[in-house]
Amino acid sequence: MGNWAVNEGLSIFVILVWLGLNAFLFVWYYRVYDVPDKYFYTRKLLGPALALARAPAACLNFNCLLILLPVCRNLLSFLRGSSACCSTRVRRQLDRNLTFHKMVAWMIALHTTIHTIAHLFNVEWLVNAKSRINSDNYSIALSVFVDDPSLGQTYINFVEKPYKNPEGALYVAFTYLAGLTGVIITLCLILIITSSTKTIRRSYFEVFWFTHHLFVIFFIGLAIHGAGRIVRGQTDKSLEEHNPRLCHENISFWGTKGNCPIPQFAGNPPMTWKWIVGPMFLYFCERLVRFWRSQQKVVITKVVTHPFKTIELQMKKKGFKMEVGQYIFVKCPKLSNLEWHPFTLTSAPEEDFFSIHIRIVGDWTEGLFKACGCDKTEFQEAWKLPKVAVDGPFGTASEDVFSYEVVMLVGAGIGVTPFASILKSVWYKYCNDSTRLKLKKIYFYWLCRDTHAFEWFADLLQLLETQMQEKNNADFLSYNIYLTGWDESQATHFTVHHDEEKDVITGLKQKTLYGRPNWENEFKTIASQHPNTRIGVFLCGPEALAETLNKQSIANSDAGPRGVHFIFNKENF
Repeated sequence: MGNWAVNEGLSIFVILVWLGLNAFLFVWYYRVYDVPDKYFYTRKLLGPALALARAPAACLNFNCLLILLPVCRNLLSFLRGSSACCSTRVRRQLDRNLTFHKMVAWMIALHTTIHTIAHLFNVEWLVNAKSRINSDNYSIALSVFVDDPSLGQTYINFVEKPYKNPEGALYVAFTYLAGLTGVIITLCLILIITSSTKTIRRSYFEVFWFTHHLFVIFFIGLAIHGAGRIVRGQTDKSLEEHNPRLCHENISFWGTKGNCPIPQFAGNPPMTWKWIVGPMFLYFCERLVRFWRSQQKVVITKVVTHPFKTIELQMKKKGFKMEVGQYIFVKCPKLSNLEWHPFTLTSAPEEDFFSIHIRIVGDWTEGLFKACGCDKTEFQEAWKLPKVAVDGPFGTASEDVFSYEVVMLVGAGIGVTPFASILKSVWYKYCNDSTRLKLKKIYFYWLCRDTHAFEWFADLLQLLETQMQEKNNADFLSYNIYLTGWDESQATHFTVHHDEEKDVITGLKQKTLYGRPNWENEFKTIASQHPNTRIGVFLCGPEALAETLNKQSIANSDAGPRGVHFIFNKENF
């Protein structure tokens, strides 16, 4: 239980608090509309659907307050960089911002569904009562009231004209502010969620990007959705003069008996804007900062074409400062004025430039590949290179690497990029002053399907190998490279050369391995070599591997506070 709590305890606590607040708001506002006399006559018209519509509306307000905060990247980077605000354990929760963002989105979808279904029943019953079809006499009698000061009346049924269903429901949906905005924000939500699936994001990123920006229309519609005040209840002054529990049985005598004057009704003032104005302002400031940074001049100083359809862009930008493992967003106006794509920085903070490695896998990256002249054999002049805009850098889990004495770095395929920055920074720190480095041991694992992907990374590993040997600390870095896409015959061919001094694939002293690591054995071996140590496990790779490493981190951590503890961290951007 103790080892589980180290890795997942705070995350589960945050989720439970969030779920608890949702449950509290739902129950509280359900009772607000289901119990007090203020909505006695409204419940006569609508029955339990009144409370079932209003309770999820309160939860929607709460979750719409939260949904923008996890994507305020500058705010998260500020909190991440402030040790006074965030301990290492809290920073790990900030790294799960997109996971929480998705959970909140699904909660919004759930409450929107409940809210919409309940209001569909409400509209049907109100339209029926107004048209005097399929409705009880009491509802029909309440629907007679209109706004008429001469008669001392105010309406409770907002439907003005006696249309039959389904024409009446369509009339409400497209002529009333609440109905029209409800249709619009529901359509926006459906498009946003359906285009956010993994398949759409990876294969049709532009669709995901453009539909996600429907959130602007969603929030505008949400803010004004309740301005029509169609949910009406008895006024406080009217309740003092007209007790609905005593007067509801004598509706025909209202206004003639002194104790039962005609009840007065009023709509609730809109409240949603009060919930979302703060996050909307924060996000607006976030976008202003991003826009300002994107206007700063960026110069591409070098383009390197690597095997396996990978290119490296080296750039300079005035005032640009980074930490290891951070990422940036890149826009190429020549390709699109709207599309921003995230890339992990592969350079070290100690270098006088910043770089990214881009694997060519889609239309945008293919366009950038050609715009940089990488599809041509002749040398490309610098002035012919396309202009790019850069937003960032933004913090990630990898920033905490130097907070541990022992770390496991696991990269899958192109997921090795954040660790290039880390290993370069380690190399520079060792060159300058290794005694000030808290990090004492690195276990590096790289899993890849194809040999060509190793070529751009091999030089860096060779530099580290040489540097550690010169410093008489060859054990500082242990690295294992796994070819996962080879069959037995291919592996056997290269195994013949296993006894040679350097690996025939990478040129490194450490031999390339075939297949996949036995993670249970790897964790147990590392745990035995570093007792009573907090070991950081950092992954940039697929979800399936993340699940495996997270389970192994929990299973191989000691229950007591003094034993070995594996702290799992995953890149999310």
